[in-house]
Amino acid sequence: MKIAHVVDSMEVGGAETLVSQMCRLQREQGHDPCVYAVLSLGALGERMRKEGFAVQPHVGSHLSDATRNFFRIFKESRPDVVHLHNPTPTVYAAAAARLAGVPSIVSTRHSLVARPRRLIVELKYTIAAAFCDWIVGICDATTNNIKSIHSIPARKIVRVYNGADPMLRVTKEQWPPKSGYTLVYVGRLEPVKNHSLLLNAFCLALKSMPGLRLWMVGDGSERKALESMAAQLGITSQITFWGQQLDVAPFFSAADAFIMSSTSEGLPISLLQAFSIGLPAIVTDVGGMAEVVRLARAGITVPVTDPAAMAAAILRLASSDAERKQFSTNAEEAFHSHFTLETMADAYMDLYRNSARARRTAIH
Repeated sequence: MKIAHVVDSMEVGGAETLVSQMCRLQREQGHDPCVYAVLSLGALGERMRKEGFAVQPHVGSHLSDATRNFFRIFKESRPDVVHLHNPTPTVYAAAAARLAGVPSIVSTRHSLVARPRRLIVELKYTIAAAFCDWIVGICDATTNNIKSIHSIPARKIVRVYNGADPMLRVTKEQWPPKSGYTLVYVGRLEPVKNHSLLLNAFCLALKSMPGLRLWMVGDGSERKALESMAAQLGITSQITFWGQQLDVAPFFSAADAFIMSSTSEGLPISLLQAFSIGLPAIVTDVGGMAEVVRLARAGITVPVTDPAAMAAAILRLASSDAERKQFSTNAEEAFHSHFTLETMADAYMDLYRNSARARRTAIH
């Protein structure tokens, strides 16, 4: 099966990591995946090229030229499936795929689609969704939000939980330098991630447990502001900002718990990676990540505006060996039951094959 994935870019991020992992698995299964990026190639795109994948960036920065370019690309390459990831790729490429005669068109919303919503974007997405066979939400919260704001037939909207490659635990020799009970955050440093809550909560927890440590793995527009905030709170020596890392296994392997403080969140790949290695989680009670932590019974959810509650959760987890071990066991079991890359890829393959046009052409 020839599968064309369309993304915003292949910079380091959750959806982009998921696409790169899907492509590797699909190739192993005998399919022919490739990636088209509306914008930049990015670090993940460069790595995929080195692995032998076709990755084409800068397909089009505006609707008119992107649609024209995608139509030409799909007409010439004749993919069996076009898998669109998030709104802009869907708006730019769904109609082109349909006009080019692509048998199966799938659009996945990797975000929560929660308020405040960009109304113009969602209106354009509604129009583009008419050209798609399936609209996928990556958790129940996302699918419910899609149903509530879009006039898309309910039969076309399905939930497919994100999946991830299991994180392989590395030896202690490969760990970053570590001292004390260590929390790890892996993700972008952007406003929606609400890191001020995390830093304030961590500061409160330190007053009762000075040996705590926090690792911030990732980069973004908020990094300098967060480093300044850490200095103002007097906790610079207890926090390490590691920047963007293509290989996060050493950080997950060495950490004692995963933590995320977002105000809006779908189902982060980093949370699933944490589960795969048995890390318990502390997350804010939003979106798919809270949904999944509760489903797995693998951690603690806290209100999105309450640093004291997050601090209490940190101290509870750090001081309770029995609860931590149970959460760890539950996390690994849930990952292997619900959130493997294979489980997700199989669900998508069923969708690829079960559009009306795909059934008529009997794509394999």
